[in-house]
Amino acid sequence: MAKLFQPLTIRSKTSRNRIWIAPMCQYSCEEQDGLPNQWHLVHLGSRALGGAGLVMCEATAIRPDGRISPWDTGIWNNEQVKAWQVTTKFIRDAGALAAIQLAHAGRKASIYREWSGTGAIPEAEGGWQPVSSTNEPFPGYNTPRELSTEEVRELVQEWATAARRSVEAGFDVIEIHAAHGYLIHQFLSPITNQRSDEYGGSKENRARFLIEIVRAMRETVGKDIPVIVRFSATDYREDGFTVADCAEVAKWCEEAGADLFDISSGGLILGVNIPFGPGYQVPMAQEITHGVESPVAAVGLITTGEQAEEILQTTDIEIIMIGRASLRDPYWPLRAAFELDVELDYWPNQYTRGKFKK
Repeated sequence: MAKLFQPLTIRSKTSRNRIWIAPMCQYSCEEQDGLPNQWHLVHLGSRALGGAGLVMCEATAIRPDGRISPWDTGIWNNEQVKAWQVTTKFIRDAGALAAIQLAHAGRKASIYREWSGTGAIPEAEGGWQPVSSTNEPFPGYNTPRELSTEEVRELVQEWATAARRSVEAGFDVIEIHAAHGYLIHQFLSPITNQRSDEYGGSKENRARFLIEIVRAMRETVGKDIPVIVRFSATDYREDGFTVADCAEVAKWCEEAGADLFDISSGGLILGVNIPFGPGYQVPMAQEITHGVESPVAAVGLITTGEQAEEILQTTDIEIIMIGRASLRDPYWPLRAAFELDVELDYWPNQYTRGKFKK
């Protein structure tokens, strides 16, 4: 069988294949409540029916000021936990693992969703002042307030609490969002971390926030729940976070209890040259595999079953994350099985009349 469709077990959880749906913001909550609704059930549930091994929900805020926008999902209260249970049950009943990406946007918080406006939402219009590793704003966004040392320590515990709520909500796997210029990435990069306390300065200090989160989450969720870290492996600037830095920090995360690394790139700053193209982030993911023993996932302009299988066959990468291609086709995994001549036993019975045939 094609490697793409071989099962993968991490701790107590087994994914039926190596095709995982990447977290993609939907900005579809009722404003300010953070509650997933029927949109999220249908959006995520259809990708579970479509044959994915794991379906990961969007960046979900650990507290209100950590949302990218007022329309983001959250997991900072018990009402949200209960609301998520409907979707996680459907995903699991459809045969996929249910995963959540826990996030805090940091200085990139309080912005409009694409179809409601542009740029930062002023506080007078329902926005808020972001918090960050720095008081320097992302261009065009609200000016953040630099977190105190004690506030950073408190955030570590808030991440752990969000992880506990995620397990109560029925999620099988938890991802820490340390990429795309959001709060943890703001601490990791020397471009946005000029702090003089224990969370700034050396690479070890800049990584301390993330390592403490991993350790606290592992202690909270126990030995059975896989914990993933998503990294931006490079800032695409020589004075920023680099692939070599990422490999070293990933190793520290592994030692703290992380189980898998999901490798993306960029998002911290504007004005950099990103070499977009098919599988453009795969070489970064491959480099990270050399520094850790845990599995590594590749993501970014992977669009066909043949391309995904070739990546798994020619590199040490273990998982393919599908994002935009799954927005175009929720049944991408079933199509990939057809492309690779793989017979699956998890086609939905209701859909067998539409099964691909050669």
